[in-house]
Amino acid sequence: MESAPTVRAASSGAKSLLERAFTDAVEGADVSDQTRTRLLDAAYDQFCRMGIQRSSMEDVARRADLSRITVYRRFATKDLLVEQVVLREFRRYFDEFLVDISHARTTADRVVLGFVSSLRAIRGNPLIGGLLAAEPNLLAGSMIGDDGRMLATVRQFLAVQLRREQSAGNVSVDLDVDLVAEMMVRISASFLAIPCHIVDLDDDAQLEAIARQFLVPMLKPPDSAV
Repeated sequence: MESAPTVRAASSGAKSLLERAFTDAVEGADVSDQTRTRLLDAAYDQFCRMGIQRSSMEDVARRADLSRITVYRRFATKDLLVEQVVLREFRRYFDEFLVDISHARTTADRVVLGFVSSLRAIRGNPLIGGLLAAEPNLLAGSMIGDDGRMLATVRQFLAVQLRREQSAGNVSVDLDVDLVAEMMVRISASFLAIPCHIVDLDDDAQLEAIARQFLVPMLKPPDSAV
């Protein structure tokens, strides 16, 4: 009987899921192993249809039309398979985020668009969004049980974007980009993790207004705030 899998938090000295997803998105990931890709596709489909806890390695093998042995040669445990499927979805999220903000003309617009597109992409993802809704403990355990490493990785990702804005002269050099990125990430994470009865997360216009009211002002250093 397989135990319930968890999206494993990184051990000391190892990269977390999001750290690897961010690196892959920036540097490009090796997708040359077609059998591995086929298994990840099958596992993704299986998990979306039946949920992670109700799916077995045998289910994935059948959906991929491959032998059980082949699955275990690529992924020694179900935990590892789950981790790699979720990792690929986070990598896609980073890829989409970078594409989305590239269409914005100003720094403020990029912050607004990034906030809205992030919530939309994660909540709308059949696997990640489904886990948040149906099996939240699988992701929540990694988010709060890894000493904040996963959230720190998203913060690092956002801080890199803000430093690029500084280098381009679009944001004050006095801005504490790490602190601003931390606050923006925590606000976004709270909307994802905690049900909200005031804000309609499916209303992009409302989310844009919230971002302009509360996130965009963070781009100004404290001494220049209105």
